[in-house]
Amino acid sequence: MMNAQEYFASQEPAALMVLCCICGTAIPANPSNMCVNCIRSQVDITEGIPKQLTVQWCRGCNRYLQPPAHWVPAELESRELLTLCIKRIKGLNKVKLVDAGFVWTEPHSRRIKVKLTVQNEVFNGTILQQIFIVEFVVQTQMCDKCTRREAKDTWSAVAQVRQKVDHKRTFFYLEQLILKHNAHSQAVGVKSRPDGLDFFFANKSHCLKFIEFLQNVVALRTKSSEQLISQDDNNNTYNYKFTFSVEIVPLCRDDVLCLPMKTGAALGNIGPVVVVYKVSNLIHVIDPFTLNVQELSSHRYYNDPFRALASAKQLIRYTILDVIPVGPTRGKFILADVQLARDSDFGMNDTIFTTRTHLGNIFQPGDNALGYDLSTANFNEADLAALKGRSLPDVLLLRKVYPERKRKERKRHWRLRKLTVEEDDGPVRRMDVEREAHDYETFLEEIEEDKDMRSKINLYRETDAEQIMQRNKEEKAAQSMLDEGADDGDDDDEGDVGLEELLDDVDINQDEYDEDD
Repeated sequence: MMNAQEYFASQEPAALMVLCCICGTAIPANPSNMCVNCIRSQVDITEGIPKQLTVQWCRGCNRYLQPPAHWVPAELESRELLTLCIKRIKGLNKVKLVDAGFVWTEPHSRRIKVKLTVQNEVFNGTILQQIFIVEFVVQTQMCDKCTRREAKDTWSAVAQVRQKVDHKRTFFYLEQLILKHNAHSQAVGVKSRPDGLDFFFANKSHCLKFIEFLQNVVALRTKSSEQLISQDDNNNTYNYKFTFSVEIVPLCRDDVLCLPMKTGAALGNIGPVVVVYKVSNLIHVIDPFTLNVQELSSHRYYNDPFRALASAKQLIRYTILDVIPVGPTRGKFILADVQLARDSDFGMNDTIFTTRTHLGNIFQPGDNALGYDLSTANFNEADLAALKGRSLPDVLLLRKVYPERKRKERKRHWRLRKLTVEEDDGPVRRMDVEREAHDYETFLEEIEEDKDMRSKINLYRETDAEQIMQRNKEEKAAQSMLDEGADDGDDDDEGDVGLEELLDDVDINQDEYDEDD
Protein backbone atom coordinates (compact mmCIF):
# COMPACT_ATOMS: atom_id res chain seq x y z
CA MET A 1 0.00 0.00 0.00
CA MET A 2 1.15 3.48 -0.83
CA ASN A 3 1.39 5.90 1.97
CA ALA A 4 -0.48 9.23 2.06
CA GLN A 5 2.51 11.20 0.81
CA GLU A 6 2.81 9.06 -2.34
CA TYR A 7 -0.94 9.30 -2.91
CA PHE A 8 -1.07 13.09 -2.91
CA ALA A 9 2.07 13.32 -5.09
CA SER A 10 0.45 11.16 -7.77
CA GLN A 11 -2.61 13.37 -7.98
CA GLU A 12 -2.57 16.12 -10.68
CA PRO A 13 -3.32 19.60 -9.33
CA ALA A 14 -6.82 20.75 -10.17
CA ALA A 15 -7.22 23.85 -12.35
CA LEU A 16 -7.70 26.96 -10.27
CA MET A 17 -11.03 28.56 -11.11
CA VAL A 18 -11.82 32.20 -10.44
CA LEU A 19 -14.73 34.48 -11.13
CA CYS A 20 -14.56 37.09 -13.90
CA CYS A 21 -14.22 40.48 -12.29
CA ILE A 22 -16.83 41.97 -14.60
CA CYS A 23 -19.51 39.38 -15.39
CA GLY A 24 -18.84 36.86 -12.58
CA THR A 25 -18.45 33.84 -14.87
CA ALA A 26 -16.21 31.05 -13.58
CA ILE A 27 -13.05 30.96 -15.66
CA PRO A 28 -9.54 29.50 -15.40
CA ALA A 29 -7.26 31.90 -13.64
CA ASN A 30 -5.42 34.36 -15.89
CA PRO A 31 -3.45 37.58 -15.27
CA SER A 32 -6.40 39.79 -16.25
CA ASN A 33 -9.06 37.89 -14.19
CA MET A 34 -11.49 38.49 -17.09
CA CYS A 35 -13.20 36.17 -19.49
CA VAL A 36 -12.58 36.33 -23.23
CA ASN A 37 -15.80 38.20 -24.00
CA CYS A 38 -15.12 40.84 -21.36
CA ILE A 39 -11.53 41.30 -22.58
CA ARG A 40 -12.85 41.89 -26.10
CA SER A 41 -15.43 44.34 -24.84
CA GLN A 42 -12.90 46.24 -22.73
CA VAL A 43 -9.83 46.17 -25.03
CA ASP A 44 -9.68 47.01 -28.75
CA ILE A 45 -6.26 46.08 -30.20
CA THR A 46 -7.26 47.67 -33.54
CA GLU A 47 -7.49 51.11 -31.97
CA GLY A 48 -5.47 53.55 -34.03
CA ILE A 49 -5.83 51.51 -37.22
CA PRO A 50 -8.07 53.33 -39.76
CA LYS A 51 -11.12 51.38 -40.90
CA GLN A 52 -11.80 53.41 -44.06
CA LEU A 53 -9.21 54.64 -46.56
CA THR A 54 -9.02 55.80 -50.16
CA VAL A 55 -6.98 54.39 -53.03
CA GLN A 56 -6.35 56.10 -56.37
CA TRP A 57 -7.00 54.17 -59.58
CA CYS A 58 -6.22 55.19 -63.18
CA ARG A 59 -8.92 53.99 -65.54
CA GLY A 60 -6.71 54.55 -68.57
CA CYS A 61 -4.09 51.93 -67.70
CA ASN A 62 -5.81 50.06 -64.81
CA ARG A 63 -3.08 50.90 -62.32
CA TYR A 64 -3.20 51.94 -58.65
CA LEU A 65 -1.16 54.66 -57.00
CA GLN A 66 1.46 53.59 -54.51
CA PRO A 67 2.58 56.83 -52.84
CA PRO A 68 4.37 58.96 -53.47
CA ALA A 69 4.42 58.59 -57.27
CA HIS A 70 4.64 54.92 -58.26
CA TRP A 71 1.80 53.30 -60.20
CA VAL A 72 1.29 49.55 -59.86
CA PRO A 73 -0.73 47.44 -62.34
CA ALA A 74 -3.15 45.16 -60.46
CA GLU A 75 -6.42 43.34 -61.08
CA LEU A 76 -9.29 43.14 -58.60
CA GLU A 77 -8.64 40.66 -55.75
CA SER A 78 -5.10 40.07 -56.98
CA ARG A 79 -2.07 39.52 -54.81
CA GLU A 80 -0.54 42.78 -55.99
CA LEU A 81 -3.64 44.76 -55.02
CA LEU A 82 -3.75 43.12 -51.59
CA THR A 83 -0.10 44.04 -50.98
CA LEU A 84 -0.76 47.63 -52.04
CA CYS A 85 -3.80 47.93 -49.74
CA ILE A 86 -1.94 46.54 -46.70
CA LYS A 87 0.89 49.01 -47.26
CA ARG A 88 -1.63 51.87 -47.20
CA ILE A 89 -2.90 50.89 -43.70
CA LYS A 90 -1.09 52.77 -40.94
CA GLY A 91 -0.71 51.29 -37.47
CA LEU A 92 -0.25 47.64 -38.46
CA ASN A 93 3.30 47.79 -37.09
CA LYS A 94 1.85 47.89 -33.55
CA VAL A 95 0.14 44.49 -33.92
CA LYS A 96 1.00 41.13 -35.43
CA LEU A 97 -0.71 40.49 -38.78
CA VAL A 98 -1.85 36.86 -38.95
CA ASP A 99 -4.03 36.72 -42.06
CA ALA A 100 -5.41 39.00 -44.77
CA GLY A 101 -7.88 38.53 -47.60
CA PHE A 102 -10.55 40.20 -49.70
CA VAL A 103 -14.25 40.40 -48.95
CA TRP A 104 -16.24 40.21 -52.18
CA THR A 105 -17.84 43.42 -53.39
CA GLU A 106 -19.55 44.43 -56.60
CA PRO A 107 -16.95 45.51 -59.21
CA HIS A 108 -18.92 48.67 -59.99
CA SER A 109 -19.29 49.67 -56.32
CA ARG A 110 -15.86 51.34 -56.22
CA ARG A 111 -15.27 49.66 -52.87
CA ILE A 112 -12.50 47.26 -51.87
CA LYS A 113 -12.87 45.44 -48.54
CA VAL A 114 -9.91 43.73 -46.88
CA LYS A 115 -10.42 41.38 -43.91
CA LEU A 116 -7.48 41.37 -41.50
CA THR A 117 -6.68 39.07 -38.58
CA VAL A 118 -4.32 40.55 -36.00
CA GLN A 119 -2.92 39.57 -32.60
CA ASN A 120 -1.53 41.61 -29.73
CA GLU A 121 -0.53 41.13 -26.11
CA VAL A 122 -2.80 42.63 -23.43
CA PHE A 123 -2.81 42.46 -19.61
CA ASN A 124 0.58 41.01 -18.84
CA GLY A 125 0.95 38.19 -21.35
CA THR A 126 -2.63 37.60 -22.47
CA ILE A 127 -2.69 37.24 -26.30
CA LEU A 128 -5.83 38.62 -27.94
CA GLN A 129 -6.75 37.89 -31.59
CA GLN A 130 -9.21 40.08 -33.45
CA ILE A 131 -10.71 40.16 -36.95
CA PHE A 132 -11.80 43.41 -38.58
CA ILE A 133 -12.49 44.83 -42.06
CA VAL A 134 -10.88 47.85 -43.69
CA GLU A 135 -12.84 49.46 -46.51
CA PHE A 136 -11.06 51.25 -49.34
CA VAL A 137 -12.91 53.80 -51.46
CA VAL A 138 -11.59 53.76 -55.06
CA GLN A 139 -11.09 57.24 -56.45
CA THR A 140 -10.27 57.84 -60.10
CA GLN A 141 -7.09 59.75 -60.85
CA MET A 142 -5.18 59.75 -64.12
CA CYS A 143 -1.51 58.83 -63.92
CA ASP A 144 1.14 61.05 -65.47
CA LYS A 145 1.49 58.76 -68.48
CA CYS A 146 -2.21 58.82 -69.34
CA THR A 147 -2.42 62.55 -68.63
CA ARG A 148 0.27 63.22 -71.19
CA ARG A 149 -1.48 60.94 -73.66
CA GLU A 150 -4.82 62.64 -73.32
CA ALA A 151 -3.51 66.19 -73.33
CA LYS A 152 -2.26 67.20 -76.74
CA ASP A 153 0.88 69.24 -77.37
CA THR A 154 2.28 68.64 -73.90
CA TRP A 155 5.66 67.52 -75.22
CA SER A 156 8.77 69.60 -74.70
CA ALA A 157 11.20 67.69 -76.95
CA VAL A 158 10.80 65.75 -80.20
CA ALA A 159 13.20 63.49 -82.07
CA GLN A 160 12.48 63.57 -85.81
CA VAL A 161 14.03 60.36 -87.18
CA ARG A 162 14.41 60.40 -90.96
CA GLN A 163 16.12 58.39 -93.71
CA LYS A 164 16.11 59.53 -97.33
CA VAL A 165 15.51 56.19 -99.05
CA ASP A 166 12.63 54.73 -101.05
CA HIS A 167 11.74 51.97 -98.57
CA LYS A 168 11.05 51.47 -94.85
CA ARG A 169 13.04 48.33 -94.09
CA THR A 170 15.45 50.30 -91.90
CA PHE A 171 12.59 51.62 -89.76
CA PHE A 172 11.06 48.14 -89.43
CA TYR A 173 14.38 46.89 -88.07
CA LEU A 174 14.81 49.98 -85.87
CA GLU A 175 11.30 49.48 -84.49
CA GLN A 176 12.19 45.97 -83.30
CA LEU A 177 15.38 47.20 -81.64
CA ILE A 178 13.43 49.92 -79.84
CA LEU A 179 10.85 47.41 -78.62
CA LYS A 180 13.47 44.91 -77.43
CA HIS A 181 15.34 47.49 -75.35
CA ASN A 182 12.18 49.41 -74.34
CA ALA A 183 13.85 52.61 -75.51
CA HIS A 184 10.48 54.30 -76.10
CA SER A 185 9.25 53.93 -72.51
CA GLN A 186 9.49 57.67 -71.81
CA ALA A 187 7.91 58.77 -75.09
CA VAL A 188 4.50 60.44 -74.75
CA GLY A 189 3.66 59.71 -78.39
CA VAL A 190 4.96 58.37 -81.69
CA LYS A 191 3.74 59.78 -84.99
CA SER A 192 4.33 58.43 -88.48
CA ARG A 193 5.74 60.64 -91.21
CA PRO A 194 6.19 59.89 -94.94
CA ASP A 195 9.96 59.52 -94.54
CA GLY A 196 10.28 58.52 -90.89
CA LEU A 197 8.91 58.76 -87.37
CA ASP A 198 8.54 61.50 -84.74
CA PHE A 199 9.09 60.59 -81.07
CA PHE A 200 7.68 63.07 -78.54
CA PHE A 201 9.00 63.40 -74.98
CA ALA A 202 7.94 65.37 -71.93
CA ASN A 203 11.53 66.11 -70.90
CA LYS A 204 14.59 67.02 -72.91
CA SER A 205 16.73 64.55 -70.97
CA HIS A 206 14.46 61.66 -72.02
CA CYS A 207 14.81 62.70 -75.66
CA LEU A 208 18.61 62.88 -75.39
CA LYS A 209 18.68 59.41 -73.83
CA PHE A 210 16.62 58.07 -76.73
CA ILE A 211 18.94 59.66 -79.30
CA GLU A 212 21.92 58.14 -77.50
CA PHE A 213 20.30 54.73 -77.93
CA LEU A 214 19.81 55.36 -81.65
CA GLN A 215 23.46 56.31 -82.02
CA ASN A 216 24.43 52.90 -80.64
CA VAL A 217 22.37 50.92 -83.15
CA VAL A 218 22.37 52.91 -86.42
CA ALA A 219 24.71 55.33 -88.18
CA LEU A 220 23.30 58.86 -88.02
CA ARG A 221 23.92 62.54 -87.47
CA THR A 222 21.89 64.95 -85.37
CA LYS A 223 21.00 68.63 -85.38
CA SER A 224 19.08 70.51 -82.71
CA SER A 225 17.01 73.65 -82.47
CA GLU A 226 14.86 75.28 -79.83
CA GLN A 227 11.82 77.52 -79.81
CA LEU A 228 10.88 79.87 -76.99
CA ILE A 229 7.29 79.22 -75.92
CA SER A 230 6.95 81.48 -72.89
CA GLN A 231 9.04 83.41 -70.41
CA ASP A 232 8.68 85.04 -67.02
CA ASP A 233 10.96 88.04 -66.64
CA ASN A 234 10.17 88.43 -62.96
CA ASN A 235 11.38 84.94 -62.07
CA ASN A 236 13.86 84.72 -64.96
CA THR A 237 12.36 81.44 -66.21
CA TYR A 238 11.94 80.34 -69.82
CA ASN A 239 9.93 77.57 -71.46
CA TYR A 240 11.40 76.02 -74.61
CA LYS A 241 10.42 73.30 -77.04
CA PHE A 242 13.40 71.38 -78.40
CA THR A 243 13.56 69.71 -81.80
CA PHE A 244 16.25 67.18 -82.66
CA SER A 245 16.68 66.19 -86.30
CA VAL A 246 18.05 62.64 -86.53
CA GLU A 247 19.16 61.74 -90.06
CA ILE A 248 20.08 58.10 -90.65
CA VAL A 249 22.76 57.42 -93.24
CA PRO A 250 20.90 56.59 -96.50
CA LEU A 251 22.81 53.34 -97.04
CA CYS A 252 21.10 50.02 -96.44
CA ARG A 253 21.91 46.37 -96.57
CA ASP A 254 22.50 44.97 -100.09
CA ASP A 255 23.23 48.42 -101.54
CA VAL A 256 26.02 48.68 -104.13
CA LEU A 257 28.37 51.62 -103.58
CA CYS A 258 31.06 53.30 -105.60
CA LEU A 259 33.22 54.89 -102.93
CA PRO A 260 34.73 58.31 -103.64
CA MET A 261 38.52 58.29 -103.95
CA LYS A 262 39.02 60.10 -100.64
CA THR A 263 36.74 57.71 -98.76
CA GLY A 264 38.25 54.64 -100.42
CA ALA A 265 41.77 55.76 -99.52
CA ALA A 266 40.73 56.32 -95.89
CA LEU A 267 39.33 52.78 -95.78
CA GLY A 268 42.55 51.10 -96.88
CA ASN A 269 42.11 51.61 -100.66
CA ILE A 270 39.12 49.29 -100.76
CA GLY A 271 36.94 49.06 -103.83
CA PRO A 272 35.85 51.36 -105.27
CA VAL A 273 32.87 49.06 -105.97
CA VAL A 274 31.69 47.54 -102.67
CA VAL A 275 28.56 45.95 -101.23
CA VAL A 276 26.88 46.77 -97.90
CA TYR A 277 26.47 43.44 -96.09
CA LYS A 278 25.63 44.71 -92.58
CA VAL A 279 24.30 47.90 -91.00
CA SER A 280 24.74 48.87 -87.35
CA ASN A 281 26.17 52.05 -85.86
CA LEU A 282 28.74 51.52 -88.64
CA ILE A 283 28.22 50.68 -92.31
CA HIS A 284 30.00 47.37 -92.99
CA VAL A 285 31.12 47.00 -96.62
CA ILE A 286 32.92 44.24 -98.50
CA ASP A 287 34.76 44.18 -101.80
CA PRO A 288 33.12 41.23 -103.62
CA PHE A 289 36.27 40.69 -105.73
CA THR A 290 38.94 40.67 -102.99
CA LEU A 291 36.95 40.00 -99.77
CA ASN A 292 38.39 43.16 -98.24
CA VAL A 293 36.12 44.24 -95.38
CA GLN A 294 35.92 47.75 -93.93
CA GLU A 295 33.64 49.85 -91.71
CA LEU A 296 32.30 53.24 -92.70
CA SER A 297 31.30 55.62 -89.89
CA SER A 298 28.59 58.26 -90.18
CA HIS A 299 31.15 61.02 -89.56
CA ARG A 300 33.30 59.88 -92.49
CA TYR A 301 30.27 59.45 -94.72
CA TYR A 302 28.91 62.96 -94.14
CA ASN A 303 32.35 64.47 -94.68
CA ASP A 304 32.12 63.25 -98.30
CA PRO A 305 28.54 62.05 -98.91
CA PHE A 306 27.61 59.93 -101.93
CA ARG A 307 24.67 57.96 -103.26
CA ALA A 308 24.22 54.22 -103.64
CA LEU A 309 24.57 52.97 -107.21
CA ALA A 310 21.76 50.47 -106.77
CA SER A 311 19.35 49.48 -104.00
CA ALA A 312 17.33 46.36 -103.18
CA LYS A 313 14.36 47.33 -105.37
CA GLN A 314 16.54 46.93 -108.48
CA LEU A 315 17.42 43.30 -107.75
CA ILE A 316 16.53 40.78 -110.44
CA ARG A 317 16.47 37.01 -110.35
CA TYR A 318 19.21 34.75 -111.71
CA THR A 319 19.78 31.01 -111.94
CA ILE A 320 23.19 29.66 -110.92
CA LEU A 321 24.72 27.38 -113.58
CA ASP A 322 28.15 26.68 -112.09
CA VAL A 323 30.17 27.63 -109.01
CA ILE A 324 33.99 27.42 -108.88
CA PRO A 325 35.65 28.42 -105.58
CA VAL A 326 38.89 30.31 -106.14
CA GLY A 327 40.43 29.94 -102.72
CA PRO A 328 40.43 33.04 -100.46
CA THR A 329 38.03 33.00 -97.50
CA ARG A 330 37.16 35.56 -94.82
CA GLY A 331 34.84 34.44 -92.06
CA LYS A 332 31.61 33.27 -93.66
CA PHE A 333 32.56 34.64 -97.09
CA ILE A 334 34.24 32.51 -99.78
CA LEU A 335 35.42 33.94 -103.09
CA ALA A 336 34.07 32.06 -106.11
CA ASP A 337 33.56 32.42 -109.87
CA VAL A 338 29.95 31.90 -110.88
CA GLN A 339 28.23 31.28 -114.20
CA LEU A 340 24.63 32.37 -114.26
CA ALA A 341 21.75 33.45 -116.45
CA ARG A 342 18.78 35.76 -116.00
CA ASP A 343 15.50 33.96 -115.40
CA SER A 344 13.84 36.35 -117.84
CA ASP A 345 16.20 35.18 -120.62
CA PHE A 346 15.12 31.54 -120.50
CA GLY A 347 13.42 30.75 -123.79
CA MET A 348 14.50 34.12 -125.21
CA ASN A 349 18.27 33.92 -125.66
CA ASP A 350 21.35 32.04 -124.47
CA THR A 351 23.06 34.91 -122.66
CA ILE A 352 25.31 33.61 -119.88
CA PHE A 353 27.22 35.82 -117.46
CA THR A 354 30.40 35.04 -115.56
CA THR A 355 31.10 37.01 -112.41
CA ARG A 356 32.94 36.79 -109.13
CA THR A 357 31.07 36.77 -105.84
CA HIS A 358 31.80 36.74 -102.13
CA LEU A 359 28.92 34.31 -101.47
CA GLY A 360 30.57 31.15 -102.78
CA ASN A 361 29.70 29.37 -99.53
CA ILE A 362 25.92 29.40 -100.08
CA PHE A 363 25.54 28.99 -103.86
CA GLN A 364 25.27 25.66 -105.64
CA PRO A 365 24.43 24.90 -109.28
CA GLY A 366 20.68 25.14 -109.78
CA ASP A 367 20.11 27.69 -107.02
CA ASN A 368 18.24 30.94 -107.59
CA ALA A 369 19.83 34.23 -106.60
CA LEU A 370 19.08 37.93 -106.56
CA GLY A 371 21.59 40.35 -107.99
CA TYR A 372 22.11 43.60 -109.84
CA ASP A 373 22.33 43.68 -113.63
CA LEU A 374 24.94 46.41 -114.04
CA SER A 375 25.48 45.65 -117.74
CA THR A 376 22.25 47.46 -118.72
CA ALA A 377 22.10 50.03 -115.87
CA ASN A 378 22.62 53.73 -116.43
CA PHE A 379 24.52 55.84 -113.90
CA ASN A 380 25.55 59.46 -113.59
CA GLU A 381 29.14 60.13 -114.50
CA ALA A 382 29.77 61.79 -111.14
CA ASP A 383 28.77 58.59 -109.32
CA LEU A 384 31.41 56.58 -111.22
CA ALA A 385 34.25 59.12 -110.96
CA ALA A 386 36.26 56.84 -108.67
CA LEU A 387 36.43 54.10 -111.32
CA LYS A 388 38.79 56.24 -113.45
CA GLY A 389 37.63 54.71 -116.69
CA ARG A 390 37.40 51.12 -115.45
CA SER A 391 34.22 49.22 -116.24
CA LEU A 392 31.69 47.84 -113.80
CA PRO A 393 31.09 44.08 -113.52
CA ASP A 394 28.13 42.77 -115.46
CA VAL A 395 26.46 41.17 -112.42
CA LEU A 396 26.75 41.51 -108.65
CA LEU A 397 25.09 38.76 -106.58
CA LEU A 398 23.60 39.72 -103.23
CA ARG A 399 21.53 36.90 -101.78
CA LYS A 400 20.12 33.46 -102.32
CA VAL A 401 16.45 32.91 -103.15
CA TYR A 402 14.67 30.02 -101.50
CA PRO A 403 12.10 27.93 -103.42
CA GLU A 404 8.90 29.77 -104.24
CA ARG A 405 6.77 27.00 -102.82
CA LYS A 406 8.16 27.88 -99.40
CA ARG A 407 7.02 31.49 -99.58
CA LYS A 408 3.66 31.25 -101.30
CA GLU A 409 0.60 31.27 -99.05
CA ARG A 410 2.63 30.13 -96.05
CA LYS A 411 1.60 31.17 -92.56
CA ARG A 412 4.45 31.93 -90.19
CA HIS A 413 4.59 30.37 -86.76
CA TRP A 414 6.13 33.53 -85.32
CA ARG A 415 5.34 37.20 -85.32
CA LEU A 416 6.72 40.59 -84.33
CA ARG A 417 5.36 43.28 -82.05
CA LYS A 418 4.72 46.80 -83.31
CA LEU A 419 4.90 50.25 -81.82
CA THR A 420 1.70 52.16 -81.16
CA VAL A 421 2.07 54.81 -83.85
CA GLU A 422 -0.27 57.66 -84.66
CA GLU A 423 -0.73 57.90 -88.40
CA ASP A 424 0.10 61.03 -90.36
CA ASP A 425 -2.69 63.55 -90.93
CA GLY A 426 -2.16 63.57 -94.70
CA PRO A 427 -4.15 61.53 -97.22
CA VAL A 428 -3.39 57.81 -97.42
CA ARG A 429 -2.67 56.57 -100.92
CA ARG A 430 -3.24 52.98 -101.92
CA MET A 431 0.15 52.83 -103.62
CA ASP A 432 1.90 53.80 -100.40
CA VAL A 433 0.03 51.15 -98.40
CA GLU A 434 0.94 48.44 -100.91
CA ARG A 435 4.57 49.53 -101.00
CA GLU A 436 4.80 49.47 -97.21
CA ALA A 437 3.25 46.00 -97.10
CA HIS A 438 5.80 44.80 -99.68
CA ASP A 439 8.68 46.30 -97.69
CA TYR A 440 7.43 44.62 -94.52
CA GLU A 441 7.20 41.24 -96.23
CA THR A 442 10.74 41.69 -97.55
CA PHE A 443 11.89 42.53 -94.04
CA LEU A 444 10.28 39.35 -92.67
CA GLU A 445 12.04 37.27 -95.32
CA GLU A 446 15.37 38.87 -94.38
CA ILE A 447 14.75 37.87 -90.76
CA GLU A 448 14.12 34.27 -91.81
CA GLU A 449 17.31 34.12 -93.87
CA ASP A 450 19.64 35.94 -91.46
CA LYS A 451 20.22 34.25 -88.11
CA ASP A 452 22.47 37.08 -86.95
CA MET A 453 19.61 39.57 -87.43
CA ARG A 454 17.23 37.31 -85.51
CA SER A 455 19.61 37.27 -82.56
CA LYS A 456 19.31 41.06 -82.16
CA ILE A 457 15.51 41.30 -82.01
CA ASN A 458 12.66 39.55 -80.22
CA LEU A 459 10.51 37.06 -82.11
CA TYR A 460 7.28 35.80 -80.51
CA ARG A 461 5.62 32.47 -81.10
CA GLU A 462 2.04 32.14 -82.21
CA THR A 463 -0.36 30.33 -79.91
CA ASP A 464 -0.45 27.31 -82.26
CA ALA A 465 3.17 27.48 -83.43
CA GLU A 466 3.75 23.71 -83.34
CA GLN A 467 0.67 23.01 -85.46
CA ILE A 468 1.63 25.67 -88.00
CA MET A 469 5.17 24.28 -88.33
CA GLN A 470 3.85 20.75 -88.78
CA ARG A 471 1.32 21.87 -91.40
CA ASN A 472 3.99 23.78 -93.32
CA LYS A 473 6.29 20.75 -93.32
CA GLU A 474 3.52 18.51 -94.61
CA GLU A 475 2.65 20.94 -97.39
CA LYS A 476 6.31 21.29 -98.32
CA ALA A 477 6.78 17.53 -98.43
CA ALA A 478 3.67 17.10 -100.60
CA GLN A 479 4.82 19.82 -102.97
CA SER A 480 8.30 18.29 -103.20
CA MET A 481 6.79 15.01 -104.36
CA LEU A 482 4.88 16.83 -107.10
CA ASP A 483 7.99 18.71 -108.30
CA GLU A 484 9.96 16.35 -110.49
CA GLY A 485 13.67 16.42 -109.86
CA ALA A 486 13.41 18.64 -106.78
CA ASP A 487 16.75 18.16 -105.04
CA ASP A 488 16.88 21.25 -102.85
CA GLY A 489 15.02 19.85 -99.89
CA ASP A 490 18.05 20.34 -97.67
CA ASP A 491 18.14 24.04 -98.45
CA ASP A 492 14.53 24.57 -97.46
CA ASP A 493 15.43 24.41 -93.80
CA GLU A 494 18.07 27.13 -94.00
CA GLY A 495 15.55 29.93 -93.68
CA ASP A 496 13.38 28.31 -91.01
CA VAL A 497 13.03 29.92 -87.58
CA GLY A 498 13.30 27.36 -84.79
CA LEU A 499 10.98 27.28 -81.80
CA GLU A 500 13.98 27.71 -79.50
CA GLU A 501 14.49 31.20 -80.98
CA LEU A 502 10.97 32.36 -80.08
CA LEU A 503 9.65 34.00 -76.93
CA ASP A 504 6.27 33.44 -75.35
CA ASP A 505 4.12 36.49 -75.97
CA VAL A 506 3.19 37.57 -72.43
CA ASP A 507 1.43 40.92 -72.14
CA ILE A 508 2.80 42.63 -69.03
CA ASN A 509 1.24 46.01 -68.35
CA GLN A 510 4.27 47.09 -66.37
CA ASP A 511 6.34 47.02 -69.58
CA GLU A 512 3.83 49.11 -71.43
CA TYR A 513 3.46 51.72 -68.69
CA ASP A 514 6.95 51.77 -67.24
CA GLU A 515 7.66 54.92 -65.30
CA ASP A 516 11.02 56.34 -64.28
CA ASP A 517 10.25 56.63 -60.56
